[in-house]
Amino acid sequence: MLKNDLILRAARGEKVERIPVWLMRQAGRVLPEYRKVREQVKDFVTFVKTPELAAEVTIQPVDIFGVDAAIIFSDILVIPEAMGLPYKMIEAKGPWFEKTVKTEKDVERLRVACGDDLNYVTDAIKLVKKELNGKVPLIGFSGAPWTIFAYMIEGSGSKTFSQAKKMLYTNPKLSHTLLQKITDSTINYLKAQIISGADLIQIFDSWAGILSPEQYNEFSLKYISQICNAITTVPKIVFAKDAFFARKEMSKINCDVIGLDWTMDISESRKLIGENKTLQGNADPCLLYADFAVIKSETEKMLRSFGNHRYIANLGHGLYPDTNKNSVKFFVDTVKEFRF
Repeated sequence: MLKNDLILRAARGEKVERIPVWLMRQAGRVLPEYRKVREQVKDFVTFVKTPELAAEVTIQPVDIFGVDAAIIFSDILVIPEAMGLPYKMIEAKGPWFEKTVKTEKDVERLRVACGDDLNYVTDAIKLVKKELNGKVPLIGFSGAPWTIFAYMIEGSGSKTFSQAKKMLYTNPKLSHTLLQKITDSTINYLKAQIISGADLIQIFDSWAGILSPEQYNEFSLKYISQICNAITTVPKIVFAKDAFFARKEMSKINCDVIGLDWTMDISESRKLIGENKTLQGNADPCLLYADFAVIKSETEKMLRSFGNHRYIANLGHGLYPDTNKNSVKFFVDTVKEFRF
C-alpha cells in the first residue's frame, strides 16, 4: 500500500488534501548527488543500463526535494536501441545515432521490441519499488512514437528535424510502417514497466510542436492514442511540448492527465480540454533562476489559476542542469504548503 497516493488520486479526478507535485528531469544534473553517482561510469548509456545506479538516482529527488512521485531514471531512446538502432549520448551535444533509417529495408531490419529487451529498465524499477517501500508512487515513461521516429530518421537532435519531416511528405506509407513498429515496441515496453511496478506512466512527445496540426493528428496523436488504449491498468499522462494547437484533440484520447508547457494559457487550456482530464504543469523552468520571493509569488499564482481539482503541479518542461537545487526545493515546498 502506498503511504502517499496523492498523484494517483489527482490523476483519477479524486479528492486530494493538497496539490501533488513532481518535476520532469528531477533526477539529474541539478543534484550534486546525481553527479557523484554519474562519475562511476564512463558514459551515459552505460549509466542507464546499470539498474543499481539508475535506481539510486531515481530515489534521490524523493529524499532531497520531497516530491510526491519518483520517475524511473532512463532515456526515451532505449526504444530504438531495443529495436536494433543503438545510440550514443555525446556530452554537451545530446543523442547521436551512427546509423539512421532511410529506406524500406532499414525499416524491415528493425524488430518490434519486447519487454525482455529492456530488462535493465524493469530491473531498476523493481529495485526502486523495493527501496521506496510504498513511500510514493513510481512513474514509468516512454517517448511518443513521433519523437522517437524523429531521432531515428534525423540521427541527432535538431531545431527543425527536416529529414524526419521530409520522410512524412515523401514517403508517408513507410513513415506509418515505422511509426507502427515504434508504437508496438512502446506498448510492450510500458506494459513491462507496469508489471515490474510502475504505478502510472507518462508519454513524452518532445517534438510535437514542429508538426502542423494536420500532421500531428496523422503521424503522432493516432499512435499516442493506440498506446493509451492498450494501457488499461494505471493512469496515463501525455505531455506534448509546444502542441498548443492539439489540446482539444488531446482531450478526446484515452489518457487521464495532459501536461501543459509554460506557453499554454491555463484557463484557455481548461476550456479546450474540459473538466474530465487532470492537467499537469506548467511553471517555466527559468522561474527557478529567480529569487525565492518571485518563485513563491509566481508559483502561487499558477496554483490559484489551476485550482485544486484535477491538477498536478510540475514545470512546463524539464529542470535545467544549472538550476540551484535549493530553488527547486523551495518550489516544491511552496506547492506543498499552499492552501486555498
